[in-house]
Amino acid sequence: MDKRNYAFGKINYILLVVGLLIVVTGLFLMSGSGTTEEAFNPDIFSSRRIDVAPMVCLAGFVFIVFGILFPSRDLNKGKEE
Repeated sequence: MDKRNYAFGKINYILLVVGLLIVVTGLFLMSGSGTTEEAFNPDIFSSRRIDVAPMVCLAGFVFIVFGILFPSRDLNKGKEE
C-alpha cells in the first residue's frame, strides 16, 4: 500500500484535535443560564465565564496554530537530495 501525500503528518493531526478539544472545553466553560427580564442572575459575571473560559479558548486556538505550523518529520523522510 503506497503512502499518500497529506498536507500534515500524524503529529500535526493529533495536535489539531487536542487544540480543538481545548477550544470546546473553553466554550463549555462559558455556557450557562442567562438573565431574564424577571430575574437577574449574577452568575453571568462569574470569574469562570469572564476570565477563565476565554483564556482557555485562546490557548486552544494558539495550540491549533502551533499544530499547523509544527514541522512534520514524516513528510521529510521520503525526500532525497
